[in-house]
Amino acid sequence: MTYIPTTAAEQQQMLAACGANRMEELFSDIPNSVRLGRELDLPRPMAEAEVWRHLEELAGKNKRLVSFLGAGAYEHFIPSVVDHLLARSEFYTAYTPYQPEISQGTLQAIFEFQSLICELTGLDVATASHYDGATATAEAALVACNATRRPKILVSRAVNPQYRTVLATYARGQGVELVEVPLQDGRTDLAAMEELLNQASGEVAGVILQNPNFFGQIETMASATDQTRKAGALSIAVVDPISLGLLAAPGEYGADLAVGEGQGLGNPLNFGGPYLGFIAAREKLLRRLPGRIVGRTTDVDGKRAYVLTLQAREQHIRREKATSNICSNEALCALAATIYLATLGKEGLQEVARQCLLKAHYAQEQLATLPGVTPLFKGPFFHEFVLQTNLAPAAVARRLAEKGLAAGFDLGRFYPELTGALLFTVTEVRTRAEIDALVAAMGGILA
Repeated sequence: MTYIPTTAAEQQQMLAACGANRMEELFSDIPNSVRLGRELDLPRPMAEAEVWRHLEELAGKNKRLVSFLGAGAYEHFIPSVVDHLLARSEFYTAYTPYQPEISQGTLQAIFEFQSLICELTGLDVATASHYDGATATAEAALVACNATRRPKILVSRAVNPQYRTVLATYARGQGVELVEVPLQDGRTDLAAMEELLNQASGEVAGVILQNPNFFGQIETMASATDQTRKAGALSIAVVDPISLGLLAAPGEYGADLAVGEGQGLGNPLNFGGPYLGFIAAREKLLRRLPGRIVGRTTDVDGKRAYVLTLQAREQHIRREKATSNICSNEALCALAATIYLATLGKEGLQEVARQCLLKAHYAQEQLATLPGVTPLFKGPFFHEFVLQTNLAPAAVARRLAEKGLAAGFDLGRFYPELTGALLFTVTEVRTRAEIDALVAAMGGILA
């Protein structure tokens, strides 16, 4: 970012306009107890050219690892057209489109995103501007409670643990009770879920399952949804949008709401953000949905036009009356997802999903041949799988990193009963040579 300093005379002009004589007067309301009380300990000033050289030296210390990590954030190939179009100034500088007459491009982009999410999930309506998959999941739970007027949510322990943490924060603030459904062989225990539904007859608002779940296992979603419907609750499916190139859409197995993380759709990993969540739902829930909803209409001249619709202004400016406090606009990330999906099309998305599936199964089969390596779960999986080894996960990760590989997410961090288990992820960007290198490296470590 270009730095343009102000002169001392200009600073005095601005201070005079504020009714102050010195810069310190602008901070007079800050108590002395929280002030630093000394000069900042900063290195000597640098000229711009020196700063560039210094930053290049720091960047040169980075080591790029071949990644087999996932757990909710995934490396996928991003066609160059995505960044090319995102960099256009009319998109790059746009923010919340409150004034539709000057925001038609941004509104249309959001409308197209919503339409594509509906196509992916097989549901009737989708919203935009959710911060990430975790907040989208929490918002969907609140929609379920609001729609059913019930206070309890069942959530599978196979749902991303970070999503469950955010969900717990939302639930605590809204007086919602969370009940976790136990696991059986890496998948949701449906018998236990049915028992919990029966025990809380008439109290459960929604049931949240993830498919593929956090361990990569494919859940029996149709059976789970059927149980949920019989209890009068809403079914909430947390999905990886890439997997929908092969797996059944939530609408096909009867889910009422589908949520997820859209980062894998044309958005890089970016060290953890910004990302974008999505919510899709059946039409009956339309007026209860949070976020932004863009509708298509006609203007006074009969021309096609786009508007923010079906929301009260309180949604954005009166927190105490809002059904949700989503304020920042995630439209740039949503546009990346829109361009990505439009570029790939149905066949392209299916091919990406197919390559993820086949490469992950190849990697699991090869790793399972190594001595001391055991696949932990027997069920079908998409592009993530769990292995148990006879070494500490931290030691495995450290020694793999020394060989240029980032692999082996330690599941013991979130699941004490899975201490020593490692989660591996393989997407379409990984080559056979890279997978073979991982297998050889693991073999050397375990020998």
